[in-house]
Amino acid sequence: MLLDRATLEGVEEHTLAPYATLSKSSRGREYPEPEAPFRTCFQRDRDRILHTTAFRRLEHKTQVFITYEGDYYRTRLTHTLEVSQIGRSLARSLGANEDLVEAICLAHDLGHPPFGHSGEAALSRLMEPHGGFDHNRQSLRIVTVLERRYPAFPGLNLTWETREGIVKHETTFDSPDLSDYSPELHANLEAQIANLADECAYTSHDLDDGLRSGILQPEDLADLAVWNTLRSASGWKSGVLDELTRHQMIRAFINLAVTDILESSQHRIAGQSIHSQADVQRLTDNLVGYSDAFLPPLEGLRARLYEKMYRHYRVMRMALKAERFLTELFNLYIANPRILPQGIMNRTETEDPYRVVCDYIAGMTDRFALEEYGKLTDPQTKP
Repeated sequence: MLLDRATLEGVEEHTLAPYATLSKSSRGREYPEPEAPFRTCFQRDRDRILHTTAFRRLEHKTQVFITYEGDYYRTRLTHTLEVSQIGRSLARSLGANEDLVEAICLAHDLGHPPFGHSGEAALSRLMEPHGGFDHNRQSLRIVTVLERRYPAFPGLNLTWETREGIVKHETTFDSPDLSDYSPELHANLEAQIANLADECAYTSHDLDDGLRSGILQPEDLADLAVWNTLRSASGWKSGVLDELTRHQMIRAFINLAVTDILESSQHRIAGQSIHSQADVQRLTDNLVGYSDAFLPPLEGLRARLYEKMYRHYRVMRMALKAERFLTELFNLYIANPRILPQGIMNRTETEDPYRVVCDYIAGMTDRFALEEYGKLTDPQTKP
């Protein structure tokens, strides 16, 4: 049996919830082109994102720990894959469009510069007089302008819904600029799911990486309700926290968070008169989220991670170094455009040099940024 696009769209219509975003109802692409015969438009978006250079670069971009800290800590790529997995699970249980959720999840961090939030802080400060920098907007810029893979148009020519989901990505660390994407409307259900999947993923894996690294100690968490729930779930009481028990705890946290999201979201959906995807976006509050009972202990865990892990001297030292040498790189490129690669330098002649340099640095991996810094500042390093 061969399932063509029309058949797949029919399956969506008959199996997804009435408030899901259907492929056949997409607002389409900016540049008209024939759709794929055996993929829905959102499946095609997902595939286009996976094949980008920007996606591959995520492998060598920092989540919290820079790569020389060890091979087992999360990078932007592994984080993105974990977000995608959690997002698909949430979508399947809520009757949302799994393909759209996956596309948004895979694209949500494409615009992150090297060295995580430190890199973003540096570029935001440097670009403040020149239009600013935000990784959500940069992700959109990558898929609409910077990736060049098709002769007929710039970017990937993704559907409106995927682009809107990228722009309306909002978590504790994100404040999106919605000016061009119906700011009066909430994100669709699939984008809301991607937002929660991101929060769930980074909280769970930062807890895991913090404990693995030794930066975070079990006694740092002993007074937290969530931690004691995880202890009970794993059967661990005290002593050395071995690797197997830590894995049990992280699985228990993800299960706890996902279950709460599903149950509380379904409760909100049942309490509203929702008959379509448009109804979801017209609401004053998001439908997908944690319960009021789960949020306080979750916020307690996040606050402790911030205090004990994100503000740890090892992490802060790397953040300070990252901001300093990205700032130096930026200023060197602006002052001397001829030290840029030929293709990048050519862009500075027809485009805003500040935006061109910002694009170039934002696209760097941690490793490449370090190498560039050495080439431009260390006399003993070959240029």
